[in-house]
Amino acid sequence: MRIISRSALSDPPLLVASLLFVTFVVAVVGSLGAPLITSVSVQFHVSLSSAQWTLTIPLLTGAIATPLLGRLGAGPHRRGAVLATLLVIAGGSLLTALPLSFAWLIIGRGIQGVGLGLPALMMGVARDHVSPSRAPSTISLISVASTISVGIGYPVAGLITQLGGVRAAYSAGVIVSLAAFVVAVVTVPKPPQERSSTLDIKGAVLLAFGIFPILLVASETSLWARHLVLSLGLVVSALFLLGFWWKFEHDRKTPLVDVKLLRLRAVFGANLAMLVGGVGMYLLLTLLTRYSQTPETAGYGFGLSTFVAGLVLVPFSFTGFAAGKAIPYMQKRMHAFLLLVASAMVVLAAFALFVFGRTSLVVLLLAMGVLGFGVGAFSAAMPVAILAVTPKSETSSAMGFTLVVRSIGFSLGSAIGGLTLSAGTAPWHIFPSSGAYSTASLIGGLAMLLTAGASFAVGRDGNV
Repeated sequence: MRIISRSALSDPPLLVASLLFVTFVVAVVGSLGAPLITSVSVQFHVSLSSAQWTLTIPLLTGAIATPLLGRLGAGPHRRGAVLATLLVIAGGSLLTALPLSFAWLIIGRGIQGVGLGLPALMMGVARDHVSPSRAPSTISLISVASTISVGIGYPVAGLITQLGGVRAAYSAGVIVSLAAFVVAVVTVPKPPQERSSTLDIKGAVLLAFGIFPILLVASETSLWARHLVLSLGLVVSALFLLGFWWKFEHDRKTPLVDVKLLRLRAVFGANLAMLVGGVGMYLLLTLLTRYSQTPETAGYGFGLSTFVAGLVLVPFSFTGFAAGKAIPYMQKRMHAFLLLVASAMVVLAAFALFVFGRTSLVVLLLAMGVLGFGVGAFSAAMPVAILAVTPKSETSSAMGFTLVVRSIGFSLGSAIGGLTLSAGTAPWHIFPSSGAYSTASLIGGLAMLLTAGASFAVGRDGNV
């Protein structure tokens, strides 16, 4: 009885709300770079490619920190890891807000990226301390919040930037990070006392070296155009290092990530669907936001400002949360992988709306809403597919690995979109042709068809 006394006394509604709030905060702070890239370029007198690092760096540090936090979340130090990470995020946010050089801004953004691994810990808390009847839906909502919160963060960041400048927008990160820390202090309980874990530092270093080249070439699309051989070399070296890391983790008694779980058809299939589906979903999000901001002088687009373009993402978040709330009810009638199939087809429908109706702003908003519902449903169903066959003690670690896979998929989607539009830009022209958007959409649509096919192949036996 002593083991469950603390979790039994926790107020589930308050705990659930706090877990979602912390997830929302770290997702928004981590995504602050995207809507501010142009403003950073102007204020710090750097190129757009240099300003792009305000988005690239947190993705890199997040991918490295996520499996480490996931392993800490599987042990007795989970609460301390949550609190320490939130303080680290607040410190990084302070660096971005102070009137320092561009280099310090990049360092601060890198520190902020550490928080991208916290949703995995929030899922572990939910599985341990929320009632069994509510835990699955809570975990699904945490997954949704970590994905579609950008739809709220983008317009807010754009508005603050217009009113007070870049520093004001980054200052908001300090406030919300400290608020999340206070909430976590009050509500996040300690994990079960009998649990223990060992932190695999060597595995973390190997994984970092394997992931870094992939995210680098995915984020810096100019490398492919200017240094093709170098880019291919980085990809090959990354694959070699990841293969070595896999063998290293497989042979360890206390691995950073239990890669043996990937032998399970459901776990492997879900992560494969997350990787390929992440490419398609983020590709369309990139296309929609970029198209909406393209000036009409290009022959298409709507010339929306950063703030107004951010508002275009509101339907994305609204329908995404709606899907997250609906999925627990749908799970009673459909297997998790069939939900992934349905979600992928919804995203495919959003691609079709964009391809055939993007000359209308109303249709563009509709496509954004449909995309949000598909992404929200996909994000909500994903943890169900994985955790159904994952030991309770491995919740944070397993979902941490999936978050890394998602980051890679999102980065690849962004890179493919950028490369396709760049290839469709005529010499001496600033903006790509409208046809380049159709080509990129075709690639994204194929990714979603592959995602649906892979999910169906895994889930058709009805055992998931």
